[in-house]
Amino acid sequence: MPNVGKSTLFNALTKTRKAEAANYPFCTIDPNVGMVSVPDPRLAVLAEMNNTANIIPTAIEMVDIAGLVEGASTGAGLGNKFLANIREVDAIIQVVRCFENEDIIHELGSVDPVRDIEIINSELILADIATLEKRKQSREKQAKKGDKEAQKEVDLMERLMPHLDEGKPASTLEISDDEALTLREFFLLSAKKMLFACNIDENELGETIADPSSHALVTKVTEYAKELMGADIVIISARMEEELMDLSDEDSKEYLEAMGVEDSGVSSLIQGAYQLLGLCSYLTSGEKETRAWPIPVGATAPQAAGVIHTDFERGFIAAEVVSYDDLTTLGSKLAAKEKGKLRIEGKEYIMKDGDVVEFRFNV
Repeated sequence: MPNVGKSTLFNALTKTRKAEAANYPFCTIDPNVGMVSVPDPRLAVLAEMNNTANIIPTAIEMVDIAGLVEGASTGAGLGNKFLANIREVDAIIQVVRCFENEDIIHELGSVDPVRDIEIINSELILADIATLEKRKQSREKQAKKGDKEAQKEVDLMERLMPHLDEGKPASTLEISDDEALTLREFFLLSAKKMLFACNIDENELGETIADPSSHALVTKVTEYAKELMGADIVIISARMEEELMDLSDEDSKEYLEAMGVEDSGVSSLIQGAYQLLGLCSYLTSGEKETRAWPIPVGATAPQAAGVIHTDFERGFIAAEVVSYDDLTTLGSKLAAKEKGKLRIEGKEYIMKDGDVVEFRFNV
């Protein structure tokens, strides 16, 4: 919704002032785009072990888009433009206002995060219904001519439409792996994975992080997200996160401690988004650089090698692998090898988050 802290949070995530944050609806019109480094404390440890000159974390692209209002699916507010911006992303962080502040107006005159979520979801679902109605007409014609792929689409749409009509997002429909591939072809808004960022007052942050159930609005969002959407929540204070941008690391640490918080909520939000995208990281480390590389969960060793360079995948021979935990516990690759913790893995090996790898390849 407008005025929930999206642009303020985007500025904190990207450590920039790219997004205008103002106390009126639609102060964001064109999307703001920024690259966000994924926090990974393992990199600093490996860099120290290997006397590395350069640390390179992995990154994801974040897009700050305009607030959505009721009726967006029929053009209200920024309507179709907003929905087009959502269609281009892989996952959604829905920022919900869980703070009271008379000085910051709410589009609907009162603070009710669950109501806001339902409005957003309804608009996404209504847009999806319109998309499917148009697609179904053309695919039914093809199915009647014997097109098996078109028939598969029609069959799925006939199950999906009643589900959407009940106000349930496409992401909650139980489908087979084969149907999931078909569903992707529909490019539905409500099929995208979602994470909820509960934006609370900075003075409530320490107590709420320690006991989320102590905050009534956060509790409502948590229950709604998990029970009806199977989604997770992250607790943040966008205003506090933006204030941290102007502080040194030492001052930031002192500020967080004073607020009763161990770490920045931005870190949790970025890591939550990274996992939402189905990504994990493997690590490489040497004298020149220590780096995290993003791969889909379930990627094989050759596929992981291909992230560095396509030649690595094409000419893959083997991978020297040791887990981060084993490596840091034993202190060196040599010690890991002596203890049998350094392994040589082949083409079928499924990579794990935190694998420290060196690839062997020949082109």
